[in-house]
Amino acid sequence: MKALVLAAGKGTRLKPLSNTVPKHLLPVGNKPILSHVLGYIKEAGIEDIGIVVSPDSGPYIEEAIGTGSEWGGQINFIIQAEPLGLAHAVKVSQGFLGDSPFLMLLGDNLIQGGIKDFVDEFHTSDFDASILLKEVPDPRAFGVAELDSSGRVVHLVEKPKKPKSNLAVIGVYLFTAEIHKAIAQIKPSWRGELEITDAIQKLLEMEKRIRSHLLRGWWLDIGSNEGLIDANRVVLDAFLKRDIKGEVDSQSRIVGRVQIGEGTKLENSSVRGPVIITANCRIKNSLIKPFTNIRSGTVVEDSSLEHSVILENCQIFKIKHLADSVVGRNTVLAGQGKNPKKIRLFTGDDCKVELE
Repeated sequence: MKALVLAAGKGTRLKPLSNTVPKHLLPVGNKPILSHVLGYIKEAGIEDIGIVVSPDSGPYIEEAIGTGSEWGGQINFIIQAEPLGLAHAVKVSQGFLGDSPFLMLLGDNLIQGGIKDFVDEFHTSDFDASILLKEVPDPRAFGVAELDSSGRVVHLVEKPKKPKSNLAVIGVYLFTAEIHKAIAQIKPSWRGELEITDAIQKLLEMEKRIRSHLLRGWWLDIGSNEGLIDANRVVLDAFLKRDIKGEVDSQSRIVGRVQIGEGTKLENSSVRGPVIITANCRIKNSLIKPFTNIRSGTVVEDSSLEHSVILENCQIFKIKHLADSVVGRNTVLAGQGKNPKKIRLFTGDDCKVELE
């Protein structure tokens, strides 16, 4: 079996940050989103991996991910020249996939517990496809599956106005080579894309057997700045362990699950976990509250941060309450220490923000 990771999306809803950083490389819980996804594939025992990238994002992702040795496999990078749909991504990857069965998953989704059980179940079946489903309160924004009493998929519809179930298709699929025949028979949708839901529906029309697997744990779709912040909160809460490697002076206080990287200095400051502060940071006269991720080389002085993601080499001075924010690399935030109300920011890289 092979794996196909779709990472060609532009991350429009993550702008301005995604203008300079491919969204799949943004950190969640101190690891790039794509690293989490590749970890799922490793746990499932799949070693032959293709990553579909765009011409713009490809060089950045290839540099960050490398050959795949970290995940016990071999990675091939496949260019999708234009964003023409998930089924189109499979089509341009056919040379890599050949006749092998394969796992396909979106490169910006996180799944509690990974996908090993989903893959193992497919290995022991004779189905032509399997799709991972999640019960959601309002499925109208998703592909929605209808099942028979045995759990087999009988119908699939993309973003229905009146859904017949609450079972959302969440972007994780298993296919045999039959999917290539189905894709060859579908036409672009109204938005000009080859939809994978249309291809799966075509499989059903071809009388192929499709099973479902219901995800019981959480599923995080990191398609927006708010989604990135929420994913960071969930992952820190679920997995963070206390690990103090930096210097903490006698006037500082650390409470709960906190990680402080090598070379980081904490001076007259308080940190309440779960919080990650990576290497070579300086935190002085500040309060770092839960669910904050501060990346390497950042300086924070006379400030209070909460529930935020601060990327590399930022400088934050006299900001009294920064919360629910994403701050791009090499950004300077400077206040006067007079702003007691909560400040919420989404910045790209290399910004300078001065607050009165």
